[in-house]
Amino acid sequence: MAKSKWVAFFLCFFLGGLGIHKFYEERILLGVVYLLTGGLFGIGMLVDLIVLLFKPNPYYP
Repeated sequence: MAKSKWVAFFLCFFLGGLGIHKFYEERILLGVVYLLTGGLFGIGMLVDLIVLLFKPNPYYP
């Protein structure tokens, strides 16, 4: 199913340390990893913000 990049972006921006954007993208295992490591210690969250900006809207995870 197509996902909105803006929903994923704002979920990452506000709740990225909890991995909520990964759960939205249906990447459950990675969401759990983000949840347990605080967004891969913040670095993964920053990388995801940049990657989400360059994805087409809508995109397919």
